[in-house]
Amino acid sequence: MRVLVLNPGSSTLKAAVLVAETGEVVADDTVEWQAGLEGAAAVVATALERLPSDTVDAVGYRVVHGGSRYTAPSAVDDALLSAVEELDALAPLHNKRAASVMRAAKQLLPDLHHVACFDTAFHADLPEEAKRYPLPAEWVERLGIRRYGFHGLSVTWAVHRASELLERSRDDLALVVAHLGSGCSVTAIDGGRSVDTSMGFTPYEGLMMATRAGSVDPGILLRLAADGVPVEELADGMGHRAGFAAIAGTSDVREVERRAAAGDTTARLAIDMFVRRAAAAIGAAATSLPRIDALVFTGGIGEHSHQIRAGIAGRLGCVGIRDDVRDADADAVLTYGQTSVLVVQAREDRVIADGVAKVAGG
Repeated sequence: MRVLVLNPGSSTLKAAVLVAETGEVVADDTVEWQAGLEGAAAVVATALERLPSDTVDAVGYRVVHGGSRYTAPSAVDDALLSAVEELDALAPLHNKRAASVMRAAKQLLPDLHHVACFDTAFHADLPEEAKRYPLPAEWVERLGIRRYGFHGLSVTWAVHRASELLERSRDDLALVVAHLGSGCSVTAIDGGRSVDTSMGFTPYEGLMMATRAGSVDPGILLRLAADGVPVEELADGMGHRAGFAAIAGTSDVREVERRAAAGDTTARLAIDMFVRRAAAAIGAAATSLPRIDALVFTGGIGEHSHQIRAGIAGRLGCVGIRDDVRDADADAVLTYGQTSVLVVQAREDRVIADGVAKVAGG
C-alpha cells in the first residue's frame, strides 16, 4: 500500500509518499504557505503535482489535537473535521490548518481512504495523577481541562527504534524521550505506555521552545491581563515572540549556536536556558519511572545539535547519564551505561502510514 502523508505545520506543508509495509519513502516535498498560494487547496494541489499522487492508495494526516474523543487513527468524515476545527483554540495554527488540508485533499482525491492520526492519542491513557490539574472542579468539567500531551507520533517511533537499537522488547523498557524541535516536549514511557509528559492542555506548557515560552509563572499572565494586555496579545507573545526568539532574537537554533560560538552573550544565554530547562524536565520525568534505561533525543534540535545534547547530558549525572556523549548523524546509541543515550530521527510519517494501513485494511 502506498500512502500519501500530509503533515501541515505553521509555515509549511510536508508531503511524502511511503510504502506502508516497509516505510520506504518513494518521494517527498515541502510546500510553503505563502502569498502566492491561495489557501489550503492551492498548497495541497502543489504538493500533489510534485509527487506521484496518482499511484497512492490512501492519504494520512498528522493532526496535533484530538481531544478526548480521538485516541486512535480515524477515518476522516464531517464529524471528525468539525471536531478538529473546534479544538483549534487548544492548538492554534495547527488544528484549523489541518482541517483545511484534509478538506482540500478529500476534494482533490475523493476516491481514496483518508485517515487522521493524532499527536495526543499516545497520551490518552495517562495515569489520573499525571493528567489531572489541581484546579477548581467546575473549570475542569466545563472546559474538559486535562493534560493531553503532544508529539505522540514522534514518541511512538522513538520507542520503536529504541527497542531495536537496544535489542530489548519495548515492554521491558523505561524510557525518557526528548522531542526537541520548534516545539519541545519530554515524555516518560514505561513498557510502551506514556506515564508523564511535559506538554499539557495545550502545546504551550513545558520546555522553552523556538517561539514559545513553555511553563512560566501563571501570575505573570494574570498581572499582564490586569494591566490591560488583551488575550490576543498574550497568546501572540507566549506563542510567537517567546523562547529562543525572545532571548536571542531568532528562532533559528543553528544561527543561535553559530552566534554563541562567536562570543554572542545573548545567544549563549538562550542555549544555557534551553539546556537547563530541558534537563530539568528530563529529571522530572524520571520520577515517574522505576528506572531510566535510555534517554532518547529526537526532533530537529535533538537529532542535529550535538552541543545541546551534550549540554543536557552533562546536567543529568544524578540519574545515571554519562556526559561523554559522542556525536552521530543517524539513529544510534551515543553512550551505553546505567542510562544509555540514543538519537533517533523523527519519523511521524512512518507511524502515520502504519495507522492509515490499519484503518484502510491494507
